Amino acid sequence: MSLLQAILLGIIQGLTEFLPISSSAHLVLTPYLLGWEIPAQDAFVFDVLVQVATLVGVFAYFWKDLLAIAGAFLDGIRKRQPFEEPQARAGWFILLASLPAGVVGLAIKDLVEQAFASPAATAGFLLITAGLLVVAERAGKRQRSSEEMNWIDALVMGCAQALAVFPGISRSGATIAGGMLRDLKRPDAARFSFMMSIPIMLAAGLLGVKDLLEIPHFADLLPVYLPGFIAAAVTGYLAIRWLLGFLTRRPLYVFSIYCAALALISLARLAF
Repeated sequence: MSLLQAILLGIIQGLTEFLPISSSAHLVLTPYLLGWEIPAQDAFVFDVLVQVATLVGVFAYFWKDLLAIAGAFLDGIRKRQPFEEPQARAGWFILLASLPAGVVGLAIKDLVEQAFASPAATAGFLLITAGLLVVAERAGKRQRSSEEMNWIDALVMGCAQALAVFPGISRSGATIAGGMLRDLKRPDAARFSFMMSIPIMLAAGLLGVKDLLEIPHFADLLPVYLPGFIAAAVTGYLAIRWLLGFLTRRPLYVFSIYCAALALISLARLAF
């Protein structure tokens, strides 16, 4: 992988991790559509690094909220009133929402890895993302705020996150859609979607870093990959900020159209 490729893919990862258009699909389809030949092991190293980078973007944007949630969570346990405060409940909801993806990811790990090697499967899953966004807009009433969330909302969004273990199903798109189908407002669903990603991304990042350290030439890749890491972190932060503003005024249809178009272009190239 060249320096230019690393920076470009880092920007793509940072944008698409939080915009509801599937970062995994873009990391699979971009090299395919541009004809880049990237060794599988090098691609794995890069994917792990940029996933950790987008986690940095989440922490940078939500650090005040996360500190408040963590403080209320621990204070609720100390006082033996774990669900008394809204922010303490948010902490429990984030943990609950993380469980389905962890269970599903471990249960079908081999199947997921096969999907990552298939541009056709990735394109097909992108069409599912497009459909989810349309259904959420048409069926969701968008009347409830995050303060009104309950454990069922968190579990539904967690199950939606579990779908996103497959490349092409947007994690943010599926979880925002899940929240909207529970009648949450778009920005509130998005904020919880981003924060509930932290445990899963952190666990995946720790496992990935462990595997990275076992690769003999890992240190040799860092000078090329670190600019991609920085690009992913910065663009991830900016993507969160932009999307939360966008969703207060606009529906998700534009992202649905984009996902469908990218999927059809990819399938057309595969066919011809």
